[in-house]
Amino acid sequence: MSDREGRVNHRPERRVLERAPSGTRSALYRQLVNPFEPLRIFSDDNVEHIHGAALSVLENVGIKVLLPEARRLFSAAGGSVSSDDEIVRMDREIVARALATVPGLVELAARDTDRNVRIGGRHVAVAPVSGPPNVADVMRGRRPGSLESFRDFLRLAQSFDVIHLLGPSVEPQDVPTQFRHLEVTQAQLTLSNKVPFVFSRGTAQVQDCFEMVRLAHGISAADFERRAYCYTVINTNSPRQLDIPMAQGIIDFARANQLAIVTPFTLAGAMAPITLAGALTLAHAEALAGIALSQIVRPGAPVVYGGFTSNVDMRTGSPAFGTPEYAKACLGAGQLARHVKVPWRSSNATGSNIADEQATYESEMSLWGAFMGGCNVLMHGAGWLEGGLCASYEKFILDIEMLQMFAEMFRPVLASDAEIGLNAIAEVAPGGHYFSADHTMQRYRSAFYEPLVSDWRNFGQWQEDGSKTARERASGIWKKVLQEWQDPAPDQVAAESITEFVARRRAQGGASPVS
Repeated sequence: MSDREGRVNHRPERRVLERAPSGTRSALYRQLVNPFEPLRIFSDDNVEHIHGAALSVLENVGIKVLLPEARRLFSAAGGSVSSDDEIVRMDREIVARALATVPGLVELAARDTDRNVRIGGRHVAVAPVSGPPNVADVMRGRRPGSLESFRDFLRLAQSFDVIHLLGPSVEPQDVPTQFRHLEVTQAQLTLSNKVPFVFSRGTAQVQDCFEMVRLAHGISAADFERRAYCYTVINTNSPRQLDIPMAQGIIDFARANQLAIVTPFTLAGAMAPITLAGALTLAHAEALAGIALSQIVRPGAPVVYGGFTSNVDMRTGSPAFGTPEYAKACLGAGQLARHVKVPWRSSNATGSNIADEQATYESEMSLWGAFMGGCNVLMHGAGWLEGGLCASYEKFILDIEMLQMFAEMFRPVLASDAEIGLNAIAEVAPGGHYFSADHTMQRYRSAFYEPLVSDWRNFGQWQEDGSKTARERASGIWKKVLQEWQDPAPDQVAAESITEFVARRRAQGGASPVS
């Protein structure tokens, strides 16, 4: 049977569909384990050499630490602190002691225990886009982030199991900064049952958020410190600087036994040496300094080695993401994190300004570097645009499709006699087809991944349905998800307690962020 262009039409006949079993392929991706051996870009000798060079940076050049309390902690641990320029130097023994106490596997507790997240080993956890000041979609265009758009992205994150952690999807700029932490944390704890994110913007704000998480779980402060219930991201100010809120965040999260992801943001040629080896050496030194501080505060505190190294466009100075250099930096950062036996974070990133072909192929390149590099946490997994300046509704859905494809890649491939199907091979005559073979009929509903966005119909059917692009189909999907949204039924007592807490703290003036 051929179509009008002479190509063989392999679609099964209707009578075959009528014989189909009722089972469908599972689309649950709540726990991902990467079965592949991580790719290596450096030899073991090169990894050791870069690690040694980073230790030399910390010993001889040092890192500027703006928070006095952090400098005192480093000094008490044996570091050298310069009172003139706030530079902290630490020998490799301090770093080695710190690395020896970092847990290699951490489980984050969610309100729904089925949503608990394991960080470390071969486990992979994905968080959505985090922190852009703007949002965009094809219907309303680009605009400043709002609390309602923040809630929209929470609903989208809750709706797809391939997203495991919540994130600060977009900055709600219609909420004053002294109240913003209250509103975004309340939204996370009432619109989702996944592990929440907490910004590190000063101890007062962090403690407010910790109290809200405790209320959501109905636990005491002592119980809260027995395991991790939330996480934060700490960014160093490359090159070689740890500012006040970030240093304070490391201390606050370590003291409370909550997870901190220490992430230098190094752009080769701008805030780091232009070579990948040089940029990774600087990033490694900065990450080790932040990790060391967490373990000085509380040995055994959960912490993740963050990698976010890319390059810039040397003609304009603009950050570039999803480049070959970015992917290679991912592989190298993964090797360095495994060398020091600390779980590793990477990112899904693009420099594209809209959810177009560039955004897709740059994100795909980023994902290959992250997943094939063996990352344990993927930040900005869905929705990132403009180098992190915009969160896109359509890009969120396109990224979900790519993430689910990787999740399917992680599924084991069986090779039993039943899977091989020798009887099916013998059953079908030469030149025949397998559409109606018993082996096919028992499996076809669940044999293959069912796409979220992709349209596999022929040209005529696609054209008759409006010739929609992938971005247009993604637009329809996010709208449908939000239209059909149902709250995940939070505990009413906990929800009321959180509402009362937010009202009380608002009446007290909230808490201004520390800069």
